[in-house]
This record gives sequence, structure tokens and C-alpha cells, in this order.
Amino acid sequence: MIRLENLTVALPGFSLQAVSLTVKKGEFFTLLGPTGSGKTLVLESIAGLLPTTSGNIILNGIDITRVAPENRGIGIVYQDTALFPHLTVKENITFGLRYHKKTNRDRGKNLSDLIDQLNLEPLLNRSVENLSGGERQRVAIARALAVDPAVLLLDEPLSALDPGFREEIRGILKRLHTATGITVLMVTHDFAEAHFLAQQAAVIHQGKIEQVGDVEEVFTKPATPFVAGFVGIKNIFPAIFHQDQAWVDDLCVTLSAPINGSGKYIAIRPENIQISPEKFPTDSPNAASGVISGIMNHGFYSEIALKQANVQFQVMLQSSTLFHMKLSNGDRAFIQFDPCAVHTM
Repeated sequence: MIRLENLTVALPGFSLQAVSLTVKKGEFFTLLGPTGSGKTLVLESIAGLLPTTSGNIILNGIDITRVAPENRGIGIVYQDTALFPHLTVKENITFGLRYHKKTNRDRGKNLSDLIDQLNLEPLLNRSVENLSGGERQRVAIARALAVDPAVLLLDEPLSALDPGFREEIRGILKRLHTATGITVLMVTHDFAEAHFLAQQAAVIHQGKIEQVGDVEEVFTKPATPFVAGFVGIKNIFPAIFHQDQAWVDDLCVTLSAPINGSGKYIAIRPENIQISPEKFPTDSPNAASGVISGIMNHGFYSEIALKQANVQFQVMLQSSTLFHMKLSNGDRAFIQFDPCAVHTM
């Protein structure tokens, strides 16, 4: 288990500000955020590679805030793998064993098992400079796990890989976590990775934690406009609320229930808005019309911008569906969305 208690790291021009998180034993936890949000600083603080200004880092009930990095029982894998170019694959994998005393923890994986599971046997005597991106990442994972760490830290391990290698390494991480039960904390800016790998997630922005929770909850019930935008909700509007209605400029949006508390924003996922060249039935909730102001093709799906008076909606649908609708820039179109698709913040 990892517990961060008001972790603060002050650097010139940036700081982590009272970060508090709990990663349960055996859990796969993702820390999400854009570039420059402080994700890697959190990892390096836990690993002992960065001095903390204040706060505590607790590992399995023991305060390790001032413990030397080699005595923390933590493995870390960086985005660029940080392998030693003058060593072979085998020498890279076993490098940490000379500094870490092997413990009696049996995670079901000895070194030969690890090499076999990561399919590294054919590569052991090769130079790491002659490996592909996916092979280098597998070696880096093996090196981190060879010392039987209590915790594995992953710093965007997939972002530098080609799509094929990314899928391969993502599957390997999933299988390794299932097989070993090791506690994993991974930082990423990719919500799809969090969805596939993690049970819990936190979103960090400008050194502060914005939301912590179940991955699905963070995705569907963002706590702040920043989190909503980060997880792909592109329709975020300030609103004035009255019972089960929200007013966005002159547009009245029906909610699924009266708003309790002081909500300030509504958010609607673009894939939850229907669009048509024809009017929706008169009894359809949240129906409106507007003019298409932009179409962006992303391959299998397309994104349509529709301007309704002073409000601009983003709508997402399959490109084939858009093709059959024959909608173009400047066309008038009609949208509709269910009240249950409206999230309030």
C-alpha cells in the first residue's frame, strides 16, 4: 500500500501542493494529467529520487519519506526506459540485484519466470541498442521487477511506442499485474490506458489533485470542468439552475432530476448527442437546431461543431453515418440529447 499525506515539493516555478493519495495493496492505480501537471514529480518523490518539502510517504505502514531510494523496495520504469547502453539485455535485467537484497516475498515470479513471461530469452545476450521500442520496454519492466519490489511505478511507459507495440506492452502489464498481484502506480495522460489497466484513478492539474475515484466514476462523473474536459467531455457550459432546468444563455436544458446544491456547470459527452438533418419529434427532450460550423474527420468517427445561437455543441458520430446524412459545413441540422446525459458540476 502507498499513502501520500499532504506531499509537497517546491521547485523553482512549480510545486506539488499537499498531494494526498492512497493506493491499496495489489491495486493498479493511475495518476492522470496533462504534460507539466506534476505526475512524474509524484513518482520521483515516492521513489526517493526527489527531496520532499513537507508531507509523508507511507509504504505498507512504514514512513519512507527519508529512506534512501535503494532501501525503499520500489521499482520504476520510465518512458524512455533508461537502459544502460553498454550492457546486454541480461546485464540490464540483473543490474539492480547487486544493490537490492532479495527478500522472502514470493510473488509467484522468480527471475527465469519473469524472463519467460516477457519473452526475453532470445534477447538476453543482445545489446539494448539493437532492440525495438517494445523490446526495450519489456527489458525495462523486467529490470524493475527483478528485485521483487513492493511497488512498481510506471512513468508513461506506453506513450513513446508505436500503436502495435503499445498494445503489446499494455497487454503484458495487465497479465503481469494479474499474475503477481503487485501494487502498481502508473502516470499517464491517456484515459484509454487507465480504462484498460486500472481500478482507481486520480487526476492532477498544476500540482493539485482535482479528483480521485473509480476509473468509471472519474470518466462519467467528473468533479470539475477541468476533469470533464480532460476525460473528453467537450460540451461544458456555465449554467443557471432552477429545479430540473439549467439555462445556458437562452437555451433551456432539462435535467434528469432537480439540482441539489450549488451546481455551476453542465457537461454533455459529444457521443451522447444525436444529430440529424431532420427535426426530432416535438416531444423530444433537449431538442435544438443550429448551423454546422465545422466537421473534423478522425477516421472511423467524425466530430461536428454545431452553433446554436450563442452556444456551440460538439457532436461525435461514426464517419459512415455522417456520410449517409450528407451533412456539410453551413447546413442547418438538429440535435437532441436525453436529460440523463447531462452531468452537473
